[in-house]
Amino acid sequence: MKYGLIGEKLTHSYSKEIHESIADYTYEICPVAKEDFESFMTEKPFSAINVTIPYKEMVIPFLDGLDDNARSIGAVNTIVNENGKYIGHNTDFAGFMYMIKKHNIEIAEKKVLVLGKGGASKAVTAVLKKLSASDIITVYYKEAPGCVTYEECLKNHTDASVIVNTTPVGMYPNTDASPMDLTPYTSCKAVIDLIYNPLETKILAQARELNMISVCGLEMLVAQAVYASEYFRGIKIYDTDNRYIELIDSIAVKIRDMMTSQL
Repeated sequence: MKYGLIGEKLTHSYSKEIHESIADYTYEICPVAKEDFESFMTEKPFSAINVTIPYKEMVIPFLDGLDDNARSIGAVNTIVNENGKYIGHNTDFAGFMYMIKKHNIEIAEKKVLVLGKGGASKAVTAVLKKLSASDIITVYYKEAPGCVTYEECLKNHTDASVIVNTTPVGMYPNTDASPMDLTPYTSCKAVIDLIYNPLETKILAQARELNMISVCGLEMLVAQAVYASEYFRGIKIYDTDNRYIELIDSIAVKIRDMMTSQL
């Protein structure tokens, strides 16, 4: 495999279609079971790959180095063989930043709930800190260091302005699930779900019904793929932000149309 994606469950993935729309290369979807993960990363049968749930943190001990962004976040979603050294990068940060700015979601001086504490959560939290959120509350399904439970969240944090779901709850094929009921969160203005399949998860549908801004993860997925593709090939695709926006938007529309036609 030259380029591709590893993760545990990838039947929902449109990453192949996205990457092959960015440039003329073949991109493979490579599910890796947990029991096979160590041997896969020891052998490293690839030139460059993307990494998704649940391996964004687990890959780090197998790498020769991390760039500054991945090191500060503590998670990797892109690995590139750079002259025989396997280096980890994180393009989720840039992808999430792109999506926040695209939808003009106000973060500065706002309380934000981040659902989940995995690799994607770490990238999201780094962006929120960069954008000067006043409070960032990590919500987890059980007690864990640095997190509050959903019960504690309901008791103490219903005044949050923005909610970001970084968990797989609600992802295809379990589309009837939702990580939380939004009804008590009357101060919430925007809900972002990093899931993109389905395009509207149960939590996003409820956000829309409650007149909140609702944003799915498709644009983030495409944006991070564009930035990952630059690492793969060692080139910068464009010199201006507007050209990147045009590319990301055109691919997002293509994937959205493809997904809608398959319903």
